[in-house]
Amino acid sequence: MSNSPSLPVLRWIDLTHDRSTATLMSQFTAFSDSRLLQAHSLADSKPGQRIDMICMHFDRPDAPGLNQLQQVKHAAPSIPISMFTVQHSEELAVWAMRSRVWEYITLPLSAAELQRFRQALHGLLELRQNSERGARRMLSEHYPDLPPSIRLTADHQKHQLLARATQYIDLHFRENLDQKELARLCEMTPSRFSRLFRDVHGICYLEYTLGKRLEFAKDRLENSQMPITTIGYEAGFRDPSYFARAFKQFVGCTPSEYRLAGGASAATHATQALQDAAATPARLELDIGA
Repeated sequence: MSNSPSLPVLRWIDLTHDRSTATLMSQFTAFSDSRLLQAHSLADSKPGQRIDMICMHFDRPDAPGLNQLQQVKHAAPSIPISMFTVQHSEELAVWAMRSRVWEYITLPLSAAELQRFRQALHGLLELRQNSERGARRMLSEHYPDLPPSIRLTADHQKHQLLARATQYIDLHFRENLDQKELARLCEMTPSRFSRLFRDVHGICYLEYTLGKRLEFAKDRLENSQMPITTIGYEAGFRDPSYFARAFKQFVGCTPSEYRLAGGASAATHATQALQDAAATPARLELDIGA
């Protein structure tokens, strides 16, 4: 199997202590082009070679292994990462979410979970192929199962109603998003979609999208030397002055200050300063198309 267009291309990184990734990987070879990456890097991948997913396998995650995941994320930010781990904790799952891991899967892998992952991979591949053909982008189905204890709660039901729109925003936050189109994905009216989104997330979809863009911009400011104006455009802002104003209000410092002060540390000090300021700061007029 060599990068067949009909198969998802998976590249595996073994971060286990007993080097057991080959055994886990064997469960995926029937429906994917799966191969191990040597030396915990992307160095053996040929330039321009397609990779649909990077799978990082842990048994007992440690600091070097988690640092390796972040390094891979920074080296290939456009490739989604799935994290497979035997040892699990709430703190580790939260860390994975904040690191923007596409999938966080605890082992051993059940047949149902393997099937769900397989379907999500094919949805991701379909999304890529349609995008490359210039067709209208399709939503990749990717809804990780939740624990049974919360599966039937009212909040979970609300999240499920919004799942298609939320995932679409997560994939396309750098584009101009239309409220009517998002509502259509959820099979509801724009007004109901707007009310439900604010009820579930505490903010409107424009603020949610703006947050995604700013997180993207912060990552680029921390991990690249791209010009700040270029980063703003890449994050989805069409107006550099609006990007600067939005960043200042929601992060607490300008993009250049954030970069010069070392990223997250600048945001921490700025956040404290904002908390010490007036209780009700002036709101920034939201314009996601800007």
